[in-house]
Amino acid sequence: MDKFKAFLQGLPRRQKRLIQVAVDVVLIWCALWLAFVVRLGIDEMSNPLVQHLWLFVSATLVAIPLYARFGLYRAVMRYFGNDALIAIIKAVSLSSLILGVIVYWYSNHKNVVPRSIIFNYWWLSVIMVGGLRLAMRQFFLGDWFAAAQHVPFTRRDDGLPRVAIYGAGAAGNQLVAALRIGRVMRPVAFIDDDCSISNRVISGLQVYKPKHIQKMIDVTGAQEILLAVPSSSRGRRREILGFLEGYPLHIRSVPGFMDLASGRVKVDDIQEVDIADLLGRDPVPAQSELLERCIKGKAVLVTGAGGSIGSELCRQILEMRPTCLVLFEHSEFNLYSILSELEQRVIREALSVRLLPILGSVRDQSKIFDVLKTWRVDTVYHAAAYKHVPMVEHNIAEGVLNNVVGTLNTAQAALQAGVSNFVLISTDKAVRPTNVMGSTKRLAEMILQALSRELAPVFFGDSANISRVNKTRFVMVRFGNVLGSSGSVIPLFHKQIKSGGPLTVTHPKITRYFMTIPEAAQLVVQAGSMGRGGDVFVLDMGEPVKIAELAEKMIHLSGLSVRSENNFHGDIAIEFTGLRPGEKLYEELLIGDNVVATQHPMIMSANEDHLSWDVLKGKLTELLAAVDQDDYTRVRQLLRDTVSGYSPDGEIVDWIYQQRRLDP
Repeated sequence: MDKFKAFLQGLPRRQKRLIQVAVDVVLIWCALWLAFVVRLGIDEMSNPLVQHLWLFVSATLVAIPLYARFGLYRAVMRYFGNDALIAIIKAVSLSSLILGVIVYWYSNHKNVVPRSIIFNYWWLSVIMVGGLRLAMRQFFLGDWFAAAQHVPFTRRDDGLPRVAIYGAGAAGNQLVAALRIGRVMRPVAFIDDDCSISNRVISGLQVYKPKHIQKMIDVTGAQEILLAVPSSSRGRRREILGFLEGYPLHIRSVPGFMDLASGRVKVDDIQEVDIADLLGRDPVPAQSELLERCIKGKAVLVTGAGGSIGSELCRQILEMRPTCLVLFEHSEFNLYSILSELEQRVIREALSVRLLPILGSVRDQSKIFDVLKTWRVDTVYHAAAYKHVPMVEHNIAEGVLNNVVGTLNTAQAALQAGVSNFVLISTDKAVRPTNVMGSTKRLAEMILQALSRELAPVFFGDSANISRVNKTRFVMVRFGNVLGSSGSVIPLFHKQIKSGGPLTVTHPKITRYFMTIPEAAQLVVQAGSMGRGGDVFVLDMGEPVKIAELAEKMIHLSGLSVRSENNFHGDIAIEFTGLRPGEKLYEELLIGDNVVATQHPMIMSANEDHLSWDVLKGKLTELLAAVDQDDYTRVRQLLRDTVSGYSPDGEIVDWIYQQRRLDP
């Protein structure tokens, strides 16, 4: 049978159509012959082929061209659906109507054709033509009982993973159809909150209430649950995931309709549960005025354009229709990746935006100034920074030079070039930091705070002592961790679960704020449009999340159990490795309590202490001298004196410092 199926599928399209036409001719004659049988009976009926041959010929000549016109010979049997059935009914109905007219005009007293013959011919043709095509679809799919799990004696083990669909709506039914065609998984049941459809059968699958999931598992042997609730809020999905966590099932989801419409994913793309659903945060609708204020019709530059935040900023900036988008990045690969993505989008959406990829470092102030001046940049989003806490702790000099000097150079170049808006992407680790990364990011904030209060500052390192008119509005946006960014714990947990564990968490009580990258980038753009200058904006990150609890949820939603002292037979263990150098148990977003609301409900403005520009320049001179001499004890002390709340834990772990102590 498989060979015959493969033979039919391998035939040229022309031969397939000829076979379909020939079969339809036979079906038309059979339907017409049976129409006489139903009307006259076998005993009293003479052979209609002999007596009414003209009718059989007429039926064929009428029906076949109509079937072709309605697309019956263009439909692919494996994907035969409701639209094709409707086309069959239309084609058969019209052909029967025309045949009825022919019978009316050409029949006579010698060749009387009963009028009920036409009606019988119509319903028999619908059943035979449509039924054969449905049967052939099931034959090519190789699954005669795919839609009959509730029918006794039809179960069979085909080796496919059994999955239940949470959500019996449009998305759930589309998913069932895609799974049956793809034959990668076998749908066995629906789960839905709607009491009006519980215990009913939809697409051949029993619908269970959520409280009957254990019964569903026992009856169907389901191994996974696929979430098909794309229109639900994140809060609702969080409730669903929390409920499903107690069952030994792997939970995955299907993409939303907007992702399908945009072409980013396909209907049968099934993904792991979005961690954002576990957080339950529903993004606040963006305010278009704030989004467009500093971007639409302007030249925009993004430093660190190939990074996690920088690349998402570029995607969202493109939507606001700037005249020019400058991608400033020191990594060739990252720059190439984001440029390729944006170029395809510009072509696809016919955008009139000029993309300019610039390889360069924020440590080179003259290069940045040349770029800003050449393309008359109006707005700068400064996302370039080293953000990995332990990495910067082991490489103090690079952290200072990139995060502090890089921000200083970019800000001074922007001021010199007359840039109107400058937005610094900061971090919650800048608040009472215990690490070099956080302290350097706070120092970067202080540079902008000091510059914003100078009407005509003299640049740091300017021996000519020239005052420059300040026309730049400097603002800072501070937020916590973003899901899926480089160095994020979420991709690490996914990788560790796939490899069988264990999941590594630094401390049982460690907590972090989380936000999705698109939401963070959108809020950064909106926050950057507010304030008069020197403002520190803080994003509402919601409630902090315990990393250990997040690890447990990810294990449970993968259909696995946590191995612990109380469960020696669990699948994956969670190991606590201890806090890394410079790591805090919890992060904060505010240094003081001076915070005020803004016009956006998710954005607050913090009023925090800062140093004057002249005093800060002296501190920077001492700091860079200490870095140049690799005097990291002095670097730490200067950061203590300059950055409010900086209290490093443990010894200095910079690689150069440690090696010099070993080899004095």
